[in-house]
Amino acid sequence: MDRLDTAQAKAAVLTEALPYIQDFKGSVVLVKLGGSVMEFDEKLESISGDLAFLNAVGIKVVLVHGGGKAISRAIRDSGHEPAFVEGQRVTDEETMEIVRRTLNNVVNPDIVGRLGRLGANAKPLHGNWIFGARKIERPDRGYVGEVVEVSTRAVREMLDAGIVPVVTPVATGVADGHLYNVNADIAAAALAKALKVRKFVLVSDVPGLMKDPDDPSTLFSTLSLAQTEVLKADGTISGGMLPKIESCEAAIREGVRKVHLVDGRMDHSLLLEIFTRQGVGTEITQ
Repeated sequence: MDRLDTAQAKAAVLTEALPYIQDFKGSVVLVKLGGSVMEFDEKLESISGDLAFLNAVGIKVVLVHGGGKAISRAIRDSGHEPAFVEGQRVTDEETMEIVRRTLNNVVNPDIVGRLGRLGANAKPLHGNWIFGARKIERPDRGYVGEVVEVSTRAVREMLDAGIVPVVTPVATGVADGHLYNVNADIAAAALAKALKVRKFVLVSDVPGLMKDPDDPSTLFSTLSLAQTEVLKADGTISGGMLPKIESCEAAIREGVRKVHLVDGRMDHSLLLEIFTRQGVGTEITQ
């Protein structure tokens, strides 16, 4: 392909994106970032570029991020071994402080800095400022909570000012005022519901929802809530994917228009999912 053909191909991509940009301008899109993609600098840069692009074309972006691997490294550096029960981290007093410090002082500033260097006006928003949590009693994993309250005031003020809020998955206990560790998917879904966002996108290290987890060709491009119920019943949706999908379903039932699962290992997967006709992940709708 010569230079002219290449330029024309790029122009065609922009032309295809134009109606989507016009449609979504001014809408709120919440992106949850997690999984192993956060461990690779080039993947984080690609995703950050996509987020900066969304912000630049007038879409109001909220980012909620995890940080599990960085937290596990910090726990090992403290001389302990990370412990998990049913997929969630056992969080005692010392571990909760490591979670807070790692998210607030390492993971969040890195993402905010990346977005800033790409021209997005991003600011940290620690989750305990907006999320209220109740302790999960069974099984008891220490200071691990479920979100029961969301204050959207700070988020809305930031969005109205053109700021990208970068939110950590921690919460304040409504009963005791203690910090609680919260599953990032669940925290993101709770905020998406409270904001009634136009789109809720979960970026991780899987292509989306697949009939066979080992075969990407079995990817479901679009699913309705009725279809996800069938897939839960037959065991296709199980294990760690189950709470993720259930949080997506709850978000749609409470006003979120569409939920997308995309693979952050693919360059510009976020833009491809939002601004192209076919998309690249799994879209869940009412």
